Amino acid sequence: MSKNSLTEGQKAPEFCLPDQNEDEVCLTDFKDKWTVLYFYPKDNTSGCTREAQDFTALKDEFGTENAVVLGVSKDSVKSHIRFIEKKELAITLLSDEDTTVHQKYDVWRLKKNYGREYMGTVRSTFLIDPEGNIVKIWDNVKTKEHAQKVLDFLKGI
Repeated sequence: MSKNSLTEGQKAPEFCLPDQNEDEVCLTDFKDKWTVLYFYPKDNTSGCTREAQDFTALKDEFGTENAVVLGVSKDSVKSHIRFIEKKELAITLLSDEDTTVHQKYDVWRLKKNYGREYMGTVRSTFLIDPEGNIVKIWDNVKTKEHAQKVLDFLKGI
């Protein structure tokens, strides 16, 4: 699998997407904060649920570090609402149904599974500083303890 074409140190691509409340959320809304922007394949699947629950469990600790957590998938706003209610999530989820932002962040890529090739979301996380620069990229993420690793990295800065 190819690596992400974005690089640490570069300006994060700008975006605006609807959240689970159908409010428009833009990267510029968080100019004075660190932003943890994570892309995941699908609401209510085992790995995506674990990742969202882990980020939810650490939300207050991220807040202590002046950071906001934003999850992005191509699921609809309605799907996000059901996911948040069912799993009792406390993080913001953004809907990118046409994959425009996925493509800007180079996480919409060719994947292979059981010999089949298809376009899909490569689970990835971007840590963006208050000035809008990408500080760290985690590409092709494994969900186990990922949220804690992101928090530990942020605390180490």
